[in-house]
Amino acid sequence: MSVIIVLILSSLSVAIIFMILFLWAIKGDQFEDTYTPSVRILSDDK
Repeated sequence: MSVIIVLILSSLSVAIIFMILFLWAIKGDQFEDTYTPSVRILSDDK
């Protein structure tokens, strides 16, 4: 039974860490430019 508690606590801590990092990326404007990546493949860089 104690193994289940350890697994639940570890999975919750990993989920909280990922949530914090995701919110940090959103606040840092990481996902602001959605147009440039879709057009980058069309440019011919030689």
